[in-house]
Amino acid sequence: MVWKSFEHWLNHAPLLGLGGVMVVLMVLAVAFGIALHRWNDRRASARGTTRDGLEGSVVSAVLGLLALLMGFTFSLAVDRFETRRALVLEEANAIGTAYLRVQLLAPPHRARMTGLLVDYTDNRIALARAQPGRAGALLAENDRLVTDLWAATSAAFPSIQDAGLSAVFLQGMNAVIDLDAARKTARGVRVPTVVFAVLFVYLLVTAGVLGYVFAADRGRGAAAVMLVLLALSLLLILDIDRPTMGGVREDQGAMEALIASLKAQPSAVFDRYRQLDAPIAP
Repeated sequence: MVWKSFEHWLNHAPLLGLGGVMVVLMVLAVAFGIALHRWNDRRASARGTTRDGLEGSVVSAVLGLLALLMGFTFSLAVDRFETRRALVLEEANAIGTAYLRVQLLAPPHRARMTGLLVDYTDNRIALARAQPGRAGALLAENDRLVTDLWAATSAAFPSIQDAGLSAVFLQGMNAVIDLDAARKTARGVRVPTVVFAVLFVYLLVTAGVLGYVFAADRGRGAAAVMLVLLALSLLLILDIDRPTMGGVREDQGAMEALIASLKAQPSAVFDRYRQLDAPIAP
């Protein structure tokens, strides 16, 4: 139950809220490190011993491990982002190809499927930009349009079954539907929560170590700046890993160019040579 609550909080809490919690926990970790340092100094003074001077090595080791883990997590998040971005272009190409093949259909299938593809593309762009509160309605509309596309494909299939177009036509529509599922799946694939949990632990340990090492030195300012930069890096990774909530989202330029092209080239554009080649009535 605790883990599920942490996972829900990590995936849905505002980034500013996450950042605030991280800052508070890091301050507490630094304070604990300072208190531990002073307690250790008092105990060393009572025993007449001196510090062993290994603090620098400990700081380097802790920061190195944290940097390695953070770099690994950043790579995971960016890989998923690049996959989502590549799927945008792939889907735009698939819809554009299906749109051109639809123009080979006879009425009324041609007009019906042309309108469905335009509506579907509009909805895909709106869904990609939607805030979490509006995503549910747009997703339901997306699913309805997918069903309508396949229903229209099924209705149009008998008219092209003997025309040699059936294979490529079905292939194009299947590609559109498959990419719908691929993009939904890609948006649901996240960096495992356990990775972020370990990152939080490492960040707090690092804050405690820096508080311990720089308790009485002039490096407190540098340590504070380092912790802030580490926290910002972690927030950036979390933002990239939130495809439906974060500020870093895949560019929809390919889909925007596609919808502009579809609306600029209605079915009538592809009829000009048919009209020229039509026999003249006596």
